[in-house]
Amino acid sequence: MTMIPKFYKHPVFYLSVLACMVGALAACNTAPKKPTPIEVAQPPKLPAPQAPKPTPPNPATKNVPTPAVTPSVSAPAPIVEPKQFYGSFGEWKSDFINRAIARGYRANDVYALMNNASLNQQVISLDGKQAEFAKMPWEYAESATSGNRVSTGRAKADEYPSLLSRLESRYGVPREIVVAIWGMESSYGAATGNTDLVNALSSLAYDGRRRSFAEGELIAMLDMINRGDVNRSQLKGSWAGGMGHTQFIPSTWLAQGVDGNNDGQKNPWVISDALSSTANYLSGSGWIAGLDAFYEVRLPSHFNHQLIGQKQPLSAWQQAGLLSINGTSLPNSNTPAELWLPAGILGPALLLTPNFDVIKVYNNSSNYALGVALLAKRIGKQSGIVSNWPRHERPLSSAQVRRLQENLNAKGYNAGTPDGMAGTNTRRAFAQWQSDNGKIPDGFITQNSANELIW
Repeated sequence: MTMIPKFYKHPVFYLSVLACMVGALAACNTAPKKPTPIEVAQPPKLPAPQAPKPTPPNPATKNVPTPAVTPSVSAPAPIVEPKQFYGSFGEWKSDFINRAIARGYRANDVYALMNNASLNQQVISLDGKQAEFAKMPWEYAESATSGNRVSTGRAKADEYPSLLSRLESRYGVPREIVVAIWGMESSYGAATGNTDLVNALSSLAYDGRRRSFAEGELIAMLDMINRGDVNRSQLKGSWAGGMGHTQFIPSTWLAQGVDGNNDGQKNPWVISDALSSTANYLSGSGWIAGLDAFYEVRLPSHFNHQLIGQKQPLSAWQQAGLLSINGTSLPNSNTPAELWLPAGILGPALLLTPNFDVIKVYNNSSNYALGVALLAKRIGKQSGIVSNWPRHERPLSSAQVRRLQENLNAKGYNAGTPDGMAGTNTRRAFAQWQSDNGKIPDGFITQNSANELIW
């Protein structure tokens, strides 16, 4: 039997052992710690851009002006902060490719989209072009409802009855409205555009005036391709990005596109997909089933002209003495409607419903929405505008509009930045000037009505 030395049993021995253990633990706690590795954040993948207010062309053109960008939904942001200035198209393209890859897009996908992109100077010229004279509202209306456009629209409605019935039932949007937009945007598919969309949007991005919009749409194209909607060779359309039968821009298509024929793809060049997506877009923008986009009315002799441009319920307008142009009562509804005189006090008077504003998500122009609504009526074999237009009136040149805006601003009426285009702010400021100077505030800007402010 092995003997244990006596000193192991001595209390001093145990105290010594305990002191060593405490010291060792203290040493562990005070020893330098191994540095924690720094995590390098991986660049997040760019989310699918949100749709801007589509901005398809005015009735007289087949091009898509800026949504709009245009619209209830903001334009997509640039992928990463671009430079303020690029010395060449090649420099912009190389930087864009690098920024797209840095945000998580696969290099092969980005190069496949962008490798052959080239500068289209005509696109830049078109983007900066401004009409010398504004068009009068009756010119838009007559262009929209030309005989060929109406007859072809009726034929297309007869060609796709089951599809249009299904859309009408599901989304509540009348078939005539869907067909009318189809006609306005691409002449029912006959003019979807032959411009290479990558070249067009790349040119706009390089130019810089609308770089954020254009780069966002290029990224949306990447997402469309990755989602399986289209392939690179199909990307042809209008110079400003409109695609397919109803001229969606890519970011709006990502958000609103519908697989109308259940083939697993959402393709804007497929009729069923395009029309289904248009109905879906209008429905999601607030379309009210059973309500006309506008009602043409007669103003009573005692009418208070200060109500021009105001909104109030349809029932209130009827109480104010307004009747439908054919003498019947207006819908007894609390739905708000705005009184619009598109050609001033001498022209038609229209009550615009919320559906009129819904049409404008396609193109934020009252003349465009009027064209769509009138074409839809004619396709449905209804009458258009009954009242006469004041065809003797003449528009202002862009230089005159700029002078008008400068003079209104100088007099304290906020017409916005003088840009030569008479938009909502300019018309509102002009109407206020009319009111303050004893004139009927119809906001209709012509050579006659604005004479005092343009010379």
